[in-house]
Amino acid sequence: MKMSKEKEKKIKPINGAIKNKNLLDKNGGSVKAENFSVPTTQMDVSIPDLEDEADDLFHSAPNTPTRTPQTTPESARKLFLDWECEEYPLHKCVFLDDYKMLAYLLQKPLGKSLDVELSRRDKHGNSALHLAVMLGRKECTHLLLTHNAPVKQKNSEGWSCLAEAISYGDRQIIGSMLRKLRQQSRQHLESQRANMIRGLQQMQDFYMELKWDFASWVPLVSRMLPSDICRIHKSGSSLRLDTTLVDFNDMRWERGDISFIFRGDRPMNHSLTVLDNEYECYQRIHYEEADIEDEIDTLMSTDILAANMSTKSIHFRRAQTGWIFKEDRKELVGGQYHCELYAIHGLILKQRKRREHLSQDDLQKNKAMVDTLTKGRRSSLTNCSNNSADAGSTSATVTIPRRCSLQPPPPPAVSWEEYINADVGKCPQLGRPPIHKQSNKSLRATVAMSKDFPLNVDMLLNILEVIAPFKHINKLREFVALKLPAGFPVKVEIPVLHTVTAKITFQKFEFRDNISSELFEIPEHYIEDARRFPDL
Repeated sequence: MKMSKEKEKKIKPINGAIKNKNLLDKNGGSVKAENFSVPTTQMDVSIPDLEDEADDLFHSAPNTPTRTPQTTPESARKLFLDWECEEYPLHKCVFLDDYKMLAYLLQKPLGKSLDVELSRRDKHGNSALHLAVMLGRKECTHLLLTHNAPVKQKNSEGWSCLAEAISYGDRQIIGSMLRKLRQQSRQHLESQRANMIRGLQQMQDFYMELKWDFASWVPLVSRMLPSDICRIHKSGSSLRLDTTLVDFNDMRWERGDISFIFRGDRPMNHSLTVLDNEYECYQRIHYEEADIEDEIDTLMSTDILAANMSTKSIHFRRAQTGWIFKEDRKELVGGQYHCELYAIHGLILKQRKRREHLSQDDLQKNKAMVDTLTKGRRSSLTNCSNNSADAGSTSATVTIPRRCSLQPPPPPAVSWEEYINADVGKCPQLGRPPIHKQSNKSLRATVAMSKDFPLNVDMLLNILEVIAPFKHINKLREFVALKLPAGFPVKVEIPVLHTVTAKITFQKFEFRDNISSELFEIPEHYIEDARRFPDL
């Protein structure tokens, strides 16, 4: 059958346009050539939350008047296939500052656990969040934090994501990291809360005393170091710790008459309370942001510290006595607990400092403060006074100038391929060039283990987990968590600082059934002061 000349004229321009300009899209779409259009099959995009960005991700052939075609699920999958096959896809997105692809991968982990991917470290030991803060990728950082990327995670150099953010010096990023860190700390406590309450309820009510003695090998320092007796009352799921040592950290300590109360029968935001019995005020531990700006200023104006105890080669050896005929050393602690003494070998304290983010003025001010900070002092941001006519009045606080963000470091002179293909141990420099020093010190520690003590180690860990906000007590908890010899650690001598050791003795323990419930209540005349203990 012959085609009419009129129809031939209408079809030829169209066929010519298709042949010469190749306007037909492989995946389908409406193609326009001059004033003619040829409809082809169309399919909807099924990629979640990326439909609005189709114009940015898919483009028609150049030099054609066609519109951006709609894409099929298969074509989109092909486009993302290279990213999904990457060994470290999140890391690559961050390095290339590809926010859209990062958002897609976080929404569609393709069967992988998102928590695992967020915690995953590359061959140089960096997580995706590490790279984001070191490279100053603000949008990527906020996106990773939104998906709960771990802030405390350390890289192979021992630096946390927060430490790298402080080095980079962006105030907004540091603030976001601090807020997320507090949230994650609260989540961790909430996840452990049921186990802590169950552990306390399974124990009989008791009263216990822990004696703390601090000592140092530095001349004259031991005379200034504090000592303390912690008194612990336990009733049901409630715990009360009375102490005169508020905090001990970096050669600074605060003395007072302090009570820490944990109520397992109260809601989370009312379960942890610290009482200052001298000033008759209290503070609930909320993990709130009341002092977040002050903390940012402190972090941006002081050294970045990283100290950890290496226990890879740790081993316990029975302490012995006698010059010629040696025998295993034993001791009676508290007049009732027979103990076997062990010397702990292979314990190494690694301490590192970084100060590339500090100015010369910062360094001079910090050096001038050393003498003041090594003297034990009683300090309070607010002074709650009984004799004041206005019971809610507080003393004036010192206004600290807010620190501005630092000038960002120059962008790295390496590509993603150069970074990821670099040999392990030879990671290219990212972020601000570090100024740091490191010191390693072999430490000696001893522990007296007793099989006569009424508690076991698991019970002790439950107790210490509750009062872990006190830093020096947290050191004890970390030590007890080691694989100790059989028994209960009735007396422990452990390093708490580079030059300071603490001797902790469980000198008294007794079960009681007459512990008053008033011990776990806040006195009615006490005043709430949300900033009394800024470090808790």
